[in-house]
Amino acid sequence: MSETARRPAIHDRWPAPHWPERLWIVRHGESAGNVARAQALSAGAGRIRLDRRDMDIPLSPRGIEQARALGHWFARPGMARPETILASPYVRARETATLFREAAGGGIDLPICFDERLREKEFGILDGLTAAGIAQEEPQQARLRAELGKFYHRPPGGESWCDVILRLRSLMDTVALHHGGRRVMIIAHQVVVLCLRYILEGLSEEEILAIDREAPVVNCGVTEYVFDPNAGPGGGLRLSSFNATAPLTDERATVTAEPRSQDEHS
Repeated sequence: MSETARRPAIHDRWPAPHWPERLWIVRHGESAGNVARAQALSAGAGRIRLDRRDMDIPLSPRGIEQARALGHWFARPGMARPETILASPYVRARETATLFREAAGGGIDLPICFDERLREKEFGILDGLTAAGIAQEEPQQARLRAELGKFYHRPPGGESWCDVILRLRSLMDTVALHHGGRRVMIIAHQVVVLCLRYILEGLSEEEILAIDREAPVVNCGVTEYVFDPNAGPGGGLRLSSFNATAPLTDERATVTAEPRSQDEHS
């Protein structure tokens, strides 16, 4: 029996009423940090030029456009809309959630709950470094990461993917407790999107890293799950779409994603 077969998906332990009717997981719009990172990689620089803390980095002009486009797409007649939004407290996610709510016509009546468990993966001493910068300034960490893989490697003062998964399991307990049977949107970060797939689908390390290698999670890309009464003993969430860009292209917004290097700022 394979490792994946031995690991139950999260829906195997929760009865149907605890699952959202529909769950959308969205990466924030393009941020000023995403732009700075792309510039650093293009120039072969070791460090990303940032003038503020990672959690304070706002959306870029294209990110603002993307967040509004996502809201306009959900505001179309006949579209299912979220009844509540859970978002990372980082500025780029907060702005995405707020702009989405305004554009989708939710107004102040659509709750946005900012939850620190949805924050960006913490990079510790590697914060702000490109792959070239890590090799130059932190060669021991570069070797450790190569040996352990990014799923398990935890830089000093930072987190591994496993650490992110641990806090997200707690978040999903909260979703089950307070949002069962509702339509929920989560707005967070690239690694958070992937780690939630790992949890919800009972994936293995190899499976989720293979998904990560295939393509980056685009800014304001939409991953959707719908409740399926036949998924698991008491029903569960079934993946409907991953990394969908239709809300952007249909609204003629620019599609952006991370240049492929390593999982630095996402």
